[in-house]
Amino acid sequence: MKVQILSLLFIFSLTHSFAQKNSEMITPENANNLFKEFIAKEKFIKEGTYPGISDEKLKPTLTEKINSVAKDFQKVSESKKPKKENYLNVIKSGLAKFPEIELGYDSEDRERICSYFEELMDIVNLESSNGLLNKFYYGFNPNN
Repeated sequence: MKVQILSLLFIFSLTHSFAQKNSEMITPENANNLFKEFIAKEKFIKEGTYPGISDEKLKPTLTEKINSVAKDFQKVSESKKPKKENYLNVIKSGLAKFPEIELGYDSEDRERICSYFEELMDIVNLESSNGLLNKFYYGFNPNN
């Protein structure tokens, strides 16, 4: 009985330790430079299949908001132990800065916003937004 309890405690501590380590992330060495480049570049311009911002008056506001999100990502990356959960919180609060109805941007602009979030995720090697970008773009997570 004692051995079983000790075994269970060992398995629990091992699993708990793995879960904690699994959520910790290592910031790439060049992340600060990549954040600076991201913030400095002109946004919402015609690129690839994106035709450019649908309403030129929205460009400064949307640029300021996405740059603010980039700075929040950078702060997390500079912390002693950046965690996936911290980045996901930045994504969640960052997406809340872009209320579609209030600003009136179209689906291509919303898609471009998502691609900027993906660029920020790539800087820190964050593989998934856990459905947050899908929920922002589609209004729900189609993967659920």
